[in-house]
Amino acid sequence: MANENFMARHGERLLSNGYSILPVAPGTKKPGRLTRGTWSDYPEWNRHSERPTTEIELKSWSRWPGCGIGIVGGAVAAVDIDIADNPELALEIEQLARARLGDTPAIRIGQAPKRMLVYRTSAPFKGLKRHPLEVLCLGQQFVAYAIHPATGEPYAWPEEGLADIDVASLPEIDEDMARAFLDEAYSRLPAEQRPASLCDGASTSGLPAHTRRGTLPAIRAALAFIPNAELDYDSWVRVGLALKGALGEDGAELFVAWSAQAAKNDDAFTARSWVSFKPNSIGAGTIYHLAMERGWVPDAGLVLDGSLPVEDAHPASALLEKLSEPSNPRPATAPAAPFDLVIPGGLVGDLTRYMIATARRPQPLLSLGASLCAIGALMGRLYRTESNLRSNLYVVGIADSGSGKNHAREIVNEVFFEAGLANHLGGNKIASGAGLLTALHRQPAILFQIDEFGMFLSAAADRKRSPRHITEILDNMTELFTAAGGIFLGAEYANRDGMNERRDIVEPCLSVYGTTTPLHFWGALQGANVADGSLARFLILPSEDSYPDENLGAGLREAPRELLEGLQRIAAGGGRQRGNLVGKTSGASAAVDAAVVPMTGDARTCSAMLSRELTVELRSAAGTAFTSILARIGENAMKLALIIAVGRDSAQPVIDAHDAEWAIRFVRHFAGRTMEAVERHVADTETEAHLKRLREIIRVAGSSGLTKSELTRASQWLKARDRDDILNTLIESGDIKPAMRETGGRRAMIYRVVV
Repeated sequence: MANENFMARHGERLLSNGYSILPVAPGTKKPGRLTRGTWSDYPEWNRHSERPTTEIELKSWSRWPGCGIGIVGGAVAAVDIDIADNPELALEIEQLARARLGDTPAIRIGQAPKRMLVYRTSAPFKGLKRHPLEVLCLGQQFVAYAIHPATGEPYAWPEEGLADIDVASLPEIDEDMARAFLDEAYSRLPAEQRPASLCDGASTSGLPAHTRRGTLPAIRAALAFIPNAELDYDSWVRVGLALKGALGEDGAELFVAWSAQAAKNDDAFTARSWVSFKPNSIGAGTIYHLAMERGWVPDAGLVLDGSLPVEDAHPASALLEKLSEPSNPRPATAPAAPFDLVIPGGLVGDLTRYMIATARRPQPLLSLGASLCAIGALMGRLYRTESNLRSNLYVVGIADSGSGKNHAREIVNEVFFEAGLANHLGGNKIASGAGLLTALHRQPAILFQIDEFGMFLSAAADRKRSPRHITEILDNMTELFTAAGGIFLGAEYANRDGMNERRDIVEPCLSVYGTTTPLHFWGALQGANVADGSLARFLILPSEDSYPDENLGAGLREAPRELLEGLQRIAAGGGRQRGNLVGKTSGASAAVDAAVVPMTGDARTCSAMLSRELTVELRSAAGTAFTSILARIGENAMKLALIIAVGRDSAQPVIDAHDAEWAIRFVRHFAGRTMEAVERHVADTETEAHLKRLREIIRVAGSSGLTKSELTRASQWLKARDRDDILNTLIESGDIKPAMRETGGRRAMIYRVVV
């Protein structure tokens, strides 16, 4: 029962009936997603309010064990009767809803006597709440089919479930009807069912206009006379609005501490609500008035008017003690051990160390990536593994501007020219898909080194705005990656006049090394690039140190003769003189005879173990975007092992256990880093991109977090309303958590990512 997939059982019918649906994590009431076999929150679920659920999403979710189903509010609204201890009253409110809103057949029971009735809306409206009653609608969701976390039983639909009801057949309601029903239903609740309320007659009409702005000592003193004794929602909101109007963001800590007095308080909901408050006419006067009604007499030394300068005004700590930090805070998560980059031996290591030694700002990881690509291009069509894998690689080095990321590319250009191997270098830019194929036809083993690769990828991956000849570059790169051990068939043209003949390429070896900044690279990608496997073909190497110590001794350089001769030997096939064209008379359609590089028994064991591990991980990740990345780990690892082995001995290369273990560890680590970065950066919609970018800003701030003003400065591309909406979503999903910190002698609310 616990692993029953409700999505597979009911999802298709719900879609057919016109509902927008969501995956719900087992044992919860929240939208969730399955990533690499583990359920987590789904912070971007709100995007389903803006578009219908797709068939592809349904198929993916239907493979997730235990997946429940949530219904997105907007086109439908749900009357939630959250009365747990009075069955007669719950039934009475249900009957009132049927009388005022329509006799809906859709009633859901989770934990009786609580119940929920579902209606269709004439137009979406924001949800309404009169605790313990609520109408859920736009921006909200409710569970339709799942296991109830409290009862351990499936949610019940005593009459008809939504899977059996077309949305058009539900009774239709609008916001006015929902509001009128809530008002009437709330009036029927006995006093013990209603939260306490502040005096409805509270007014600030007798107070001077300047009292909208208050001072922290005065507001704090007044608030002590307004106890939060399980107040109703409207009163709670009223105090929150007044505090924000009186003190701005400086009132956040007071509001959170005051809210915490109530047993029903939810810290995350309180923080979200504070972000959403937009007071325009309410402020200190309301707080002072409510406090005076309850016996507060302001001390003669207090300054009430916040528009006047006040000295030594700082927050008191007694009232806020509860807010500062939990009494038993979660211990800080130990940072992950840094990856120990080991430079391999042989020619790959020689070229990498030469790059590092001559760099103004050494970048070992990026130098290694460039070296692997360069030597892989020289070996192209000359060597292969026992499984016919070749040495073509796509590598992207990521570092900030001014970090020295261009140096490795410059060194490759220099040593190729000095060694007489410049024919293996492609241009600095690729102008079109046809241009790429023309270069490969001229030299089937070729290396393209591309600066500003993120900008290039942004254009090549944008099928909506970029011309076809640009998007064909990425299409051709994707196909060429897997064609290295076979034949790439050229395009057919209607007019075959000699200029438009089909041009086939036997065993093409295209290697690409690009450098880019993080913002440009991740901003260029969309979820489709992950799903279609184009991203998985790249080894993504993010620098650990964008600004390493400067090597002031770097200047004029001369490549060691041994290095140049080693590159020449590899390009000549270790003296075998087979396969590669080297700019001579052979054509791209000529047959080649690549040497098989054998593996030792221990290396085969490493490869077999990796295959078994990846099979388990692929099954766990089924239905996610990460399967394409996992599926390429073994292939890329064996390519790296092949390049290392040939670099060590180009005449009689053998892949040993050390080569295999190094390559597997290297590729596994950076594939994991890529999957983490995809989670943090890659988005399908502009809304999702903004959400991920804002979360990343907060994550980078670390445990110190960011105040609202700091976050605003760091995200000025966002409108204030959009920023607040994203903060609400991140808090609701549990991705970020509000806390308090000392800032300049004052305490301020901060936001930080939950680790």
